[in-house]
Amino acid sequence: MVVPAGVAYNAAISRCSRAGLHPRALGLLHEMLSRGHHADEYTLPPVLNSAALIRVPSSADALHSLLLRAGLAAHIHVANALVDAYAKMSHHGAARAVFDEMPHRDVVTWTSLLTGLARSRSHEPALQVYRDMVASGVRPDEFVVAAALSSCAGATTLELGRSVHGTAVRLALDPFLSVGNSLVSMYAKTGSLGEARKVFDAMRIRRDPITWTALIVGYAQNGRGKESLEVYAEMVRSGCRPDYVAFIGLLFACSHAGLVDAGQAHFHSMQAEHGIAPGPDHYACMVDLLGRAGRLDEAMDLLNRSTTRLDATVWKALLGACRTHQNAELAEYAAQMVWRLDPADAVPYVMLSNLYSRARRWADVARIRSLMKARGITKEPGCSWVGVNGVTHMFYVEDRGHPRSAEIYRKVEEMMDRIRAEGYAADTDWALQDEGPDGREKSLAYHSERLAVAFGLLAVPAGAPIRVFKNLRVCGDCHAAIKMIARAYGREIILRDANCFHHMKDGVCSCGDYW
Repeated sequence: MVVPAGVAYNAAISRCSRAGLHPRALGLLHEMLSRGHHADEYTLPPVLNSAALIRVPSSADALHSLLLRAGLAAHIHVANALVDAYAKMSHHGAARAVFDEMPHRDVVTWTSLLTGLARSRSHEPALQVYRDMVASGVRPDEFVVAAALSSCAGATTLELGRSVHGTAVRLALDPFLSVGNSLVSMYAKTGSLGEARKVFDAMRIRRDPITWTALIVGYAQNGRGKESLEVYAEMVRSGCRPDYVAFIGLLFACSHAGLVDAGQAHFHSMQAEHGIAPGPDHYACMVDLLGRAGRLDEAMDLLNRSTTRLDATVWKALLGACRTHQNAELAEYAAQMVWRLDPADAVPYVMLSNLYSRARRWADVARIRSLMKARGITKEPGCSWVGVNGVTHMFYVEDRGHPRSAEIYRKVEEMMDRIRAEGYAADTDWALQDEGPDGREKSLAYHSERLAVAFGLLAVPAGAPIRVFKNLRVCGDCHAAIKMIARAYGREIILRDANCFHHMKDGVCSCGDYW
């Protein structure tokens, strides 16, 4: 029996795509077309997948034109593959346009768009796709639920995450490993460690390295370093081998718990016992670990002996430690290294400015700001947000755009009066130095995180934690003030900044006042 050439090409292209031989799959398509054979609904899905995975936008566009000419645009499997390809390459507008033009959609169509958005961290659009899918009556599958939970974690929408969890239970999707892993990660990344642990415990017979790592990292980021190490020990006893990411969480945990000896032992065990070469993320954790202990010389020696190509993250970790311990000379060296690797990064300017400010070196503060301006570097504006009843309320510094702005500002004044009575004094080194002393203290009171906390006190029911999220690191004065606010009002305030969670209660923070 002679197999038609087109069928043979389709089979070869499909095999190459499944085997990860993506350039070969695209090459076979070119060869097939050059020999006069026509692509059909069996040819295009695997080549679209290959084009997406090696991120060749021009190939995807060419394939899109090809399927239009072949009259296959209405074929659901081909259209699904096209949506998936554009979504994987973060061409969300093109993916959405194809999606909107499809006369028929199935769960794969929705999954392709949703997972592509989630994978590229376009979390809000991904969650809107999830809502639209549910509203349209399409039953989610385990891939949709896992992707939606990932975006709930990324967008810090705990309430929606709980709703997706309920949907997973109702549709009997929670036994799937991908769903369980996403649930553990979502709860951990939104500061709900109790719920993360419940899901983890329920997965006793079906855990993989991702499951363990999600909990290790979750405990670490929430200031529960000792529990993180206990989970790691349990992981090793279970026979599950840790991976690259697990060690990032483990070293982060050691750093935030001040466990220098344990951190060094785990760092050395990576290569010696598990054959995992440490990468820049691990070195950044080690620098942070040694920096917290004030052992900056050891941190620098570790970097000097490294054979790993270090990235800007490592030097920013060193810069942060230098800022804490007021080591201006080493901070300037670390900043130069960051600028060499990432000239547009604003972090070194901000950290050096803070360091000089706290040392009262006003001329150096002015020099850094002038340098920043001359190089066209702009600092990302700080913003904080609180979710209440499914609605996200966003705040910026001195923001008066909220409908309840007058109430919020009155609450801020009340908060500040209460904590001043308990001994709070503003640390104005964290404010802009081109304002007078009174102006600096006032500007600190209206930082975005304090406005968000004030709104939380007004809107979040008594007894429930106030959960505030911030895109940048919390400033030192706000950190001190919010700890005192938590004690003064008898509330638990959970603040997640760009580095970690701060669980504040009774005047104490889980970060140990080092972040």
